[in-house]
Amino acid sequence: MSGEKHIPSQVDLADAIRSLEPTMSKSHRQISHFILDNYDKAAFMTAYKVGEQVGVSESTVVRYAMALGFDGYPQFQEALQQDVRHRMTTLQRMQMTHDQDPASVLRTVVKADMQNIRLTVEEVDGDTFAQVVDAVYAARRIYIMGLRSSAPVAQFLGYYLNFMFDNVTVVTSGVNDVLEQIVHIQQDDLLIGISFPRYSRRTIEGMRYAREKGAALVAITDSKQSPLAAVAGLSLIARSNIASFVDSLVAPLSIVNALIVALGQRHQARTSKQFTQLEDIWSRYHVYVERENE
Repeated sequence: MSGEKHIPSQVDLADAIRSLEPTMSKSHRQISHFILDNYDKAAFMTAYKVGEQVGVSESTVVRYAMALGFDGYPQFQEALQQDVRHRMTTLQRMQMTHDQDPASVLRTVVKADMQNIRLTVEEVDGDTFAQVVDAVYAARRIYIMGLRSSAPVAQFLGYYLNFMFDNVTVVTSGVNDVLEQIVHIQQDDLLIGISFPRYSRRTIEGMRYAREKGAALVAITDSKQSPLAAVAGLSLIARSNIASFVDSLVAPLSIVNALIVALGQRHQARTSKQFTQLEDIWSRYHVYVERENE
C-alpha cells in the first residue's frame, strides 16, 4: 500500500466509500456494507467489534481502512466520527453506552476525556494561542458567547476575565435574545464564540453579525472544519470527541484555563491588585469556609 490518500478531506466519507466499493475485494465490500448500514454506530466501534459483526478478522478491518488511504484504523475511525458526530441526536448518543455496566461507562468516559486532552495538547497551535492572548488583551470590549451545553465554558471564562478586565460581557441564553446582547459590538471589540457538536446555529449567527460590525473573532471549537472556525479569524481547537450523550468539555475547559493563566500573566499587575482587594472582601464577609483552629 502506497499510503496515498484515496479520499480527499473535503469529500463526504460515506459517498467516497460508495464510489470505491466496486474496486474492493469481497471482504472489504462486506465491511463497507456494514459501515454504511450502521454509520453512526460503526463510527464508535473498534476494528475488532466491526470484524466480529461482519464475520471477518480484525486485521482485515485494519487493511480495509488502509485500502481507503488511511494510515490505520484509528485514523479511519476518527474520520468517521468527525463525519457523524455533528449531526447525532442526543438519543443516538445515549445509545452508545446503553448496554454498558457502570464500571465500563466510567472507564469509557474517562479514557475518552484523557484522549481528548492528549490530542488537544498534540494539535494546539502555540502561535495561534499567543495571538488570541494578544487579541483579548487589546480588545476595547470582550464578548464571550456560549450557548446550550457550551454555556458553562463561557461562564467559567467570563468569571475569571471579569477579575482582570472591566470590559467583559458573557452572552448566553436569557431574557434578551443573544443578538440583542451584542447589538453594540463594533470595531476594536472582540467576540469569543464557543460551540461544539451539535453546533449552535445562534452562536454562528452571532459571530457573523459581529464580523459585519468589524469586530475581531475568536472561536473555541473542536476542529478546523467547524462552522465557527470558518467564520472566526483565530481558532483554538479543543477536542470534544463524545463517549456518551453528554458533551465532553474537559479539553475545552483546559484550553480556557490556559488562556486565563496566560492573560493573568500578561495583566499581572492589575490582576494581583484585584485579587488583593478581593481577598480582603472575601475574608471580611466570610465568603469562604475558614479552617477551624486546631
